Parts: sequence; structure tokens; C-alpha cells
Amino acid sequence: MDGVTESLTTDLSRISGAFVIARNTAFTFKGKAVDVKKLGRELNVRYVLEGSVQRGGNRLRVNVQLIDAETGNHLWAERFEKPIADLFDMQDEIVSRLANPDATDLCFQGAAWLNMGRATETVARARGFYERALALEPGNVEALVGTAWVNIAIGTNYLADDRIERLTAAEAAVTKALSLAPNHPRAHNVLGLVQIHTNRAAQGIAECERALALDRNLAGAHASIGTAKFFLGRSGETEAHMEHALRLSPRDIYVYIWTHFVGAAKFWQGADAEAIVWLRRSIEANRNYPLGHLYLAAALAHLGELDEARATAQAGLALNPSFSIRRFRTSIQSNHPAYLAGRERVYEGLRIAGVPEG
Repeated sequence: MDGVTESLTTDLSRISGAFVIARNTAFTFKGKAVDVKKLGRELNVRYVLEGSVQRGGNRLRVNVQLIDAETGNHLWAERFEKPIADLFDMQDEIVSRLANPDATDLCFQGAAWLNMGRATETVARARGFYERALALEPGNVEALVGTAWVNIAIGTNYLADDRIERLTAAEAAVTKALSLAPNHPRAHNVLGLVQIHTNRAAQGIAECERALALDRNLAGAHASIGTAKFFLGRSGETEAHMEHALRLSPRDIYVYIWTHFVGAAKFWQGADAEAIVWLRRSIEANRNYPLGHLYLAAALAHLGELDEARATAQAGLALNPSFSIRRFRTSIQSNHPAYLAGRERVYEGLRIAGVPEG
């Protein structure tokens, strides 16, 4: 094992632009349970490559995982098995996969960035990986679904002014994915989300129900239906759907979005104190969510907590520097009167909290 580690360290250090921790430091972690996030901070590295070597007769099996040290997410995992005589070829293959990722590897990396939150930088990085995946393999279903997710993230989080164009691109990408994989539950959920955010909430609910028919435990589809009810002016029904999603996946990476929508629904109902509890919960789940900070700022402003409202608004603007009330006002998901009335309260709260008009 030490020999494999030493050889891989040497080979990886030859990759242009790579910063690789020396083998003697790597050896100190051998056989220990390691907190990857803590390790990343201590060594100032972004990725950790870990693995194991098994020998059976004249064959070797090497299991390798590439882990994002910031999030702890697995970006890539592979098993390599060859005769002992071909060990060097195996090592070359491992290094090649890291230096020249295929479409699947790139999709994993895109997902890891998107899972970090909805800040401008993280979404842009995710988009780059999915675009590279599609350049390698235009018909890769996961890359198409991931590209749709990225465009939804940009369009629904007010990261740019071209909201409709982004959602149109998302619909085109996920429609192509479904033409290649008609029974892909997550793709149906993504298509449903596009419809929900483009004033077609009833269609979106039907699409999410198709996703649930294929995978009844798809927590995101339940949450999407809750979002649709919110846009349909039925904010009182949102919490039950989000609670169902939370029961199915209590540690889901999208808990911050689900709890955010419960907070928004409470705010729409005029229950500002309850809204603040849920919106704080959203931020605690993921601080890289600009809308979480901005909605919390609006709710705090309505309760007269002006200093905290202004500080919270600035935290949101730091994550999405181009956000403005103008952009938010011109990007409306639904024309239902109850939904539109609630938005007026948000505009007012954002102004009080010091968010620019734009």
C-alpha cells in the first residue's frame, strides 16, 4: 500500500497546476479515521484522494475515492482490478482518470458545486463542469439534468436578469434528457420545477406526481409540490409537503430550500415571527443561499429588528451582489392575487433593510 501511495503521489504531482501534499505527510494518516473537512483545513487542500488495496493470489484490487474536502461529498469513486504484474498500468489509469475526467466524473464535480448552495460563484462553477461534460458526451442524461438544474438555480435565485431565458434553456435540456430516459424520476421533477416557476404550477404538480409514480420516496418531488401550492396562493398547504419531504430525507442537501419555502409561506400568511424561525433554520442548513438571507431580512424589517435586518440583507447581497428589488419585482413566478400580495410585503421589507432598488 505504501508503495502505491508513494507512486500515486509522485505521478499526481506531475499534473500541471496541481498542488499535492508530500507522501510523508500522507503516510501519517494511514489506517486512521479521518475527518476530511478538518484535514482539508489543516493542509489547505481542496480534494482528498483515499483508497484501499486488496490482494488475492496474483491479483490486486484498488478502491479509490476522490472527496471534496470543503463539503465531504464524494466526487468520484472507482474500483481498479488487475494482475500484480500490471500494477504500474493500474496506477497510470488512476492518474489518467484524475487528470482527464470523463463526463460522469465531471457531472459528479458539477453536482458537488451545485450542492454547496446558490451563491453566484458556486453555481457558475457547477455550470462549467456540466458544460464540459456535455462537450465530451452531448447525450449524457445526468449532464443534461444537471445543466437544467444550474439554469433553474440561476433563474429562480435572481442571479441574472435573463430569468426566462434560463428557464427556457432548462426546459430544453431536461426535455432532451427525458427523450433519452423517459423514466428518469429526477428529470420529471426538474421539468416540474421549470413549469412551477413559469406560471404553470398545475402542470408542474402533475409532472412531479409522475416523478413520484416512478420513485415514491423522491423527497424533492414532494417539496416541489409544496412550492407549487405556494405560487398558487395556497401557502397554508406548503408546510405539510415540506414536512413530508423532511421525513423522507431529514439530512437532504436541499433542506435549506425546503425550510426556506415554509418560512416564505409563513411570511405570506403574516406570521412573521414563525417565518423568522423557519428562515433562520434555512440559513443554518446552508449559509450560501442568498434568498434565505434576503427573505429573513425582509421579515426582520417588518418586525422592527432593523439593525439585524440590514446586516442580514448585506449577507445576502455578498452572495448575490447584483440582486436588486427591480430584478426581484420583474421576475414573477405566478399571477395569483394572493401570491402577488405577499410579494408586496417582501418588496417593502427589502427596502427597509437597505436592499438597492436597482
